[in-house]
Amino acid sequence: MKKYLSALWGIVFLLLLVNFAEHDAEKVEITQTEKKGENEEIEEVEEIKPKRNGFYLGSDGYLEQIFSEQDKQALLQVSSMEEEEIYSFLQGPKSWKEKISWSGEWCKFGVEGNPFGGFGCGLCCLANIYDTLTPYEVSPWDMYEYAILVTDYRPSGKAGAIDWKPMKKVLNYCGFSCNIYRKSKTYEEFREEMAQMKSAIVLVSSNNDSTFWRDTPGHYVNIWMYQEEDDTVFLAEPGNPENNRKRIPLRYVYDALKTKSKFQYLVVEDYLEEQNQWKADGIDERWNPPAK
Repeated sequence: MKKYLSALWGIVFLLLLVNFAEHDAEKVEITQTEKKGENEEIEEVEEIKPKRNGFYLGSDGYLEQIFSEQDKQALLQVSSMEEEEIYSFLQGPKSWKEKISWSGEWCKFGVEGNPFGGFGCGLCCLANIYDTLTPYEVSPWDMYEYAILVTDYRPSGKAGAIDWKPMKKVLNYCGFSCNIYRKSKTYEEFREEMAQMKSAIVLVSSNNDSTFWRDTPGHYVNIWMYQEEDDTVFLAEPGNPENNRKRIPLRYVYDALKTKSKFQYLVVEDYLEEQNQWKADGIDERWNPPAK
């Protein structure tokens, strides 16, 4: 699945030409500022440091500095993904037996008698992120095999779920910059964070709130594409095919965050192809891809 539109690069090139003169003028202004003295120069540069805008514009910040807010919004519109492009793997045997889209035979695999359907939610979320935001495609079981190779993740017959730090390390190896967080003090803070994300893995529990998730002591799900007009996110739900690929209120997620866990969510910020040390491509297991 191709994620990058050639039209985007055309727009980027045109915007670079349009804004080149403004960049030259800015360089002159900075040169004049340098004459004021070292301390004042630091304060001046700090003031014009660009803020995050929700998409990647180069590691040195050059493009981010010369693009106007109008330009950035135009780029966001062109580069934004569609819901159909988002992967949403399922973990359980029932989905596979009923031939539901996004299920696969990995549900029959396990570790020391512990079936993948009982611990694979976090690995499904990792595979969703990798397959959606890179040009490559792997299965949740591929992600399991890679996780035990590059981290200290060691599932057993009693406990199999991957923890926060191994998840973050796997994504780092795959070229992603990401961080793990504790629950924000207010919903407004959480909403602002989710509005800037590329994707997030969140740990929910019906012990905290059972409005949406019931009989769920702890479960990783994957959320995408916060939508301000209705305050919803697109849900990739590995454990429940009926709720998979639905838009749900972001408030449901915030209220259900499992506070007994040390961390509650992982936020994906950027992807850099040159930092991806895996670049695996191809699903060997039998599975039910979505109809095109």
